[in-house]
Amino acid sequence: MRAVVQRVLRSEVSVGGERKGSIEKGFTVLLGVEEGDTAADAVYMAEKITGLRVFDDADGKMNLSLADVGGSILAVSQFTLLGDCRKGKRPSFIKAASPGIANELYRYFVDCCLENGILVEEGVFQAEMLVSIENDGPVTLLIDSKKAF
Repeated sequence: MRAVVQRVLRSEVSVGGERKGSIEKGFTVLLGVEEGDTAADAVYMAEKITGLRVFDDADGKMNLSLADVGGSILAVSQFTLLGDCRKGKRPSFIKAASPGIANELYRYFVDCCLENGILVEEGVFQAEMLVSIENDGPVTLLIDSKKAF
């Protein structure tokens, strides 16, 4: 499972001109599910992301988590994170999980974040979405449950 995590001041996702999810301070999480991922990957990602200490404390150090600052998550499923661009000009997506498995594990990731006490707003699985992100910092992190990077 792979994620791009961006610390945001606000973020929203819309489908066909209709807003589906919106948050203020928190994280926009673009999440890709890889073939072979399991529930353990979703748990790992939820624990890692909800516990990240990348918000400034009183001394200006990145030391606070989402819970500490009352932040939320905007979760957006994004299979293109599994795109392999090493050969040629067209990405290969053969490592991306099938839609049924990907949706199941994406849903489980969201549920785990909710269980960790974090409010989660969402995009629409397999839809063409427009994501508006006001990156704060900018702070952008790449996380892989297999620790590939």
